[in-house]
Amino acid sequence: MSRTARTVIRGGLVITAADEVHADILIEGPRIAALAAHGSQAAAGWSADRTIDATGKYVVPGGVDAHTHMEMPFGGTFASDSFATGTRAAAWGGTTTIIDFAVQSVGHSLREGLDAWHAKADAQCAIDYGFHMILADVNEHTLKEMDLLVEEGCTSFKLFMAYPGVFYSDDGKILRAMQRASGNGGLIMMHAENGIAIDVLVEQALAAGHTDPRYHGEVRRALLEAEATHRAIQLARVAGAPLYVVHVSAAEAVAELAHARDLGLDVFGETCPQYLFLSADDLARPDFEGAKYVCSTPLRPVEHQAALWRALRTDDLSVVSTDHCPFCFYGQKELGRGDFSRIPNGLPGVENRMDLLHQAVVEGKLTRRRWIELACAAPARMFGLYPRKGTLAPGADADVVVYDPHAEQVISAESHHMNVDYSAYEGKRVTGRVETVLSRGELVIDARSYVGRAGHGQYQPRGICQYLTGH
Repeated sequence: MSRTARTVIRGGLVITAADEVHADILIEGPRIAALAAHGSQAAAGWSADRTIDATGKYVVPGGVDAHTHMEMPFGGTFASDSFATGTRAAAWGGTTTIIDFAVQSVGHSLREGLDAWHAKADAQCAIDYGFHMILADVNEHTLKEMDLLVEEGCTSFKLFMAYPGVFYSDDGKILRAMQRASGNGGLIMMHAENGIAIDVLVEQALAAGHTDPRYHGEVRRALLEAEATHRAIQLARVAGAPLYVVHVSAAEAVAELAHARDLGLDVFGETCPQYLFLSADDLARPDFEGAKYVCSTPLRPVEHQAALWRALRTDDLSVVSTDHCPFCFYGQKELGRGDFSRIPNGLPGVENRMDLLHQAVVEGKLTRRRWIELACAAPARMFGLYPRKGTLAPGADADVVVYDPHAEQVISAESHHMNVDYSAYEGKRVTGRVETVLSRGELVIDARSYVGRAGHGQYQPRGICQYLTGH
C-alpha cells in the first residue's frame, strides 16, 4: 500500500469562525493532521510531498453552500448547470461542499426522488455534495419515509407555502411534516411566501397588462413573505419542531425571525447574496433585461438590504447560501416575454458567494470570522456536517482554500465558470480571489488553474442539525 501523500500549507493567516492565527497546516491524505505556529519546531519538522506557499494570503475552510439546484426542472425547462458544471464552478469560487435539493414529485415516493438525484450527481461532482429532500406530497407513506431518510443521512426536508399546483403544501400538510420531524430529528426548511394570495395578484397584474419582469417583484409582496414566515414559525411551535426559513429577502420577514429567536426558539434564517447586493431596481431594467433577476423570493427595494446585513451581524440570519438555480437569458428566461409569470425563477451564484461576502468584509459590514461562519461553519453545523466540514482542525476533511485578500477582480459572464450566459453581478469590482482549493486533500484549483475531476466529489450523509437546544 502506498504511503499517504502529505501536503503542507505554509505562511498563511488561518481564519475559522472561532480564530485567526498565523499557522501552517499539515495535511495527510484526505484529512488535516495538524496545525502549528509559523516557525515553530513542530512546523519546521514536517516533511511533505507538496508545499503550498500561502504567505500574505488567508487560509480558510472550503465553503459550504447549503442551497443549490443543479439540473432543477422548472416551468418546462431545466436549470442550466449540471452537477459536473455546477460543482466545478463552485470550486472556482472556493466552495467545496454543496447541498442540493432532491425533488419528490406528487404521486411518487421520496425514495424515487432521492434516487433520481443520486443518479444525476453520481460520478459527476468535482467537490463533495449532500441532499435535502423537497416534500411535494405529504401523506402517510411519505411521512414514514422521512424517518428512513433521516436514518441514512438525508436529514432536512423542504416544504413550500408557494407555487400552488406544483410544490405547495397547505398548513395541515406542513403541520404533519413538522410533527414527524419533531420526532425523528429532521430539520424542516420552508419557502415562506403566501402562494395562494400571490397567485391572485399575478392574475390581476396580467389582466391589467402588467407583464414586465418588474411585476414579478411587485406581486410577491414583502408582507406575504412576512405573513408566511410568521405562520411557519407558529406551526413549528405547535409541532415542537425546528424551522429553517430559506432565502429570506424582506425586512418584515427578518423581524418575524428575530422575534422567534428572542423567544429562544429553534428557528433559523438564511439569506442569499442576491438580496444583499441586488434590488428591485435590477428587476426593473429595460428591454426585458430584468428577467435575468427573476427569483423567488424576489429582489426587494434597496432599503431592505440594511435589515438583512444587520440580521447577519446579530445572527437573526445564520447562513448565507446561494439558491443557485441558473437559467440562460436566451432561450430560457425568454420563455416569459409578455408574461412575467412564465420566466423561470432562479439566479446563478454558486461561484460568487465567497467573493461577495469577502467584499462585505472589505467594506466593514462583516468581520473575517463572521464571513467564515456564514459561509462555512454555520451551514456545516446547521446540516450535520461539522466538524468534518466548515473548519480547519485536526481530523477535519482537508477542504482548504488559499485566498488572496488583495487580488482585485471584475465579476463577469466572460470569465465565470457557471454554465449560464449572463452574470447577475456583471461588471462588479471586488477585492479578494480564490487562488488554490483542496478537496479532501486533493487539488481542485491549483494557482488559478482547474486540476479537478468529475467523480472526485463524494456523497456526504449528514447528521442532524447541531444547533438544536432540545437535543
